[in-house]
Amino acid sequence: MFFKSFFDENLAQMSYMVGCQKTGDAIVIDPARDLTPYFDTAIKEGFSITKAAETHIHADFLSGARELANREDVTLYLSNEGEDDWKYQYLDGLDHKLVHDQDHFYVGNVRFDVMHTPGHTPESISFLLTDEGGGSSVPMGIFTGDFVFVGDVGRPDLLEKAAGAKGTASSGAKQMFQSLERFKELPDYVQVWPGHGAGSACGKSLGAVPVSTVGYEKLNNWALQYDNEDKFSEELLEGQPEPPKYFAMMKKLNKEGPALLNDSETKSIRLSHSGEYRNEQSIVIDTRSSDEFSQGHLEGTVNIPFNKSFANWAGWIAEYDQQIVLIAEENQVNEVKKALQSIGLDNVVGYIPAQEVKKQSGLESYRNIKPKELEAEYRDHDDYIVVDVRNQSEWDEGHMEGVYHIMLGKLKDSLDQIPSDKTPIVHCHSGSRSAIAASILQAYGYKDVLNLEGGFSAWKEIEQPVKS
Repeated sequence: MFFKSFFDENLAQMSYMVGCQKTGDAIVIDPARDLTPYFDTAIKEGFSITKAAETHIHADFLSGARELANREDVTLYLSNEGEDDWKYQYLDGLDHKLVHDQDHFYVGNVRFDVMHTPGHTPESISFLLTDEGGGSSVPMGIFTGDFVFVGDVGRPDLLEKAAGAKGTASSGAKQMFQSLERFKELPDYVQVWPGHGAGSACGKSLGAVPVSTVGYEKLNNWALQYDNEDKFSEELLEGQPEPPKYFAMMKKLNKEGPALLNDSETKSIRLSHSGEYRNEQSIVIDTRSSDEFSQGHLEGTVNIPFNKSFANWAGWIAEYDQQIVLIAEENQVNEVKKALQSIGLDNVVGYIPAQEVKKQSGLESYRNIKPKELEAEYRDHDDYIVVDVRNQSEWDEGHMEGVYHIMLGKLKDSLDQIPSDKTPIVHCHSGSRSAIAASILQAYGYKDVLNLEGGFSAWKEIEQPVKS
C-alpha cells in the first residue's frame, strides 16, 4: 500500500493519497482545488487516480473533487447522510457513489469502511482504512476530516454562524458527543489522519502534529474526557473563534459545485490603464510586505501581504462578485492566484508588477508609531481615535480603555462606526493585522492613518493599565 499526505499551509488543510501497489489504483481523500500535487505524485509513483472521496461538504476551502472527476476517469465517493439541505447538487453526469454508515468500497485491495460521524456537520463521514492487500484484517487508520483533530474536535457552530442554519450549533454539539462515543470504541492502535492542523478555524485548539492514534487522543484530547453530554456541549461551544466571512460561500459552492478552473494566463496591466479596474466593482490587492506598502502605494489599494494568512484575509475582505487586480512580484503571480482560487476567488483580471509601483510619483503612505508616542502625543488628543482590530477573544482577555473594537475582517463593512473627522490609530496584537486595517481605511477614504508598531503586546510592555 502507498500512503502520502499533503498539507496546504495557507489553509492548514490536509489531504491524502492512498494507492494499491498491486493494481496501480489510487484515491485522493478530501482533495484541494489545486490538483497538481496529486497528479505529480501519481506519475512519480506509477498510479492512476481512479477514485476520490470527501468526508463532508467543506466550509474552509474549495474542494477539488468536481475538478478531479471532470478531468479524469474518477469515481467520487460522497456522503448521503444528513438532511436534504446538505446534499451534493452537482453530480449529474459524473461517476459517483453516495455512501452511508457501514458501507464499504475498495481501491485495488485496500478497503475503506464508512462511519457516519456527525457533529461538525450533519453529513460528516469518516473512512476506516484496512490494507487487505498487505494481509491485514484490522484497520490501520481513520480519515476523520473535521471530526477528530489532534488535540481537538470539529466545531459544530459553523452551519449556524456561517450559513445561517439556526439551532444547528446545539444539535451539532450533541451529535458530536455521540460520534465521539463511537470513536472511543475503535482500537487504540488505529491511526488518526485529520483534515486540518494548527491554524485552521475549524476548531479552537488544533495541534500542529499531523497524525495521532485513537489511544493517544483518548488520553490527551480534551473532548474525549467527558462522559456528560451537556457539559461537553457547553465546553465545545464556548470560545469558538469567529468564522471567516468566506466560509458561507465555501459551503454554498462546495454543495452546488465549484466552477471548473480555466488555465488562462494572467495578463500584466500597465499602470496607465489600471484605473479602469479601480471602481466599486473591483479591488486592487497589493501583496507586498506591510513595510513596503506603508512607505508608498497606489491610492485605493488594499494591502494583504502574501504569506500564510493571505487566503484567509483575502476571503474576509474581497467580495466574490468583484474583479481582482493584483500587485505582486512577477514570479509570485501564479502562486497568489492559486491561493485565491483555493477559496473560490477566481475573478483575477490581471496584475501590476510590484516593481512598477515603486517607480511612480505621488504615492500614498501611512506612518507607524511606537507605543510611547501613542501615550505621549495621541491618546488624549480629540482629533484621534484608537481602533482595536483583534478578535473578540483577544479583546475579552484585555484591551485599552476608551478605544473602538472592530475585528479586522469586519472593518470594511463597519466604516460608519468610525468618525470621518478623526484620525484613526489602528492596532492588533503585533502589528501585522493592523497594517492590513490601515490599508483598508486609506483605501476607503481615511487618508491620515497611523499604525501602532508592535501592537497591543508592545503597548503592554510600557505598563499601561489593561481593561478586561
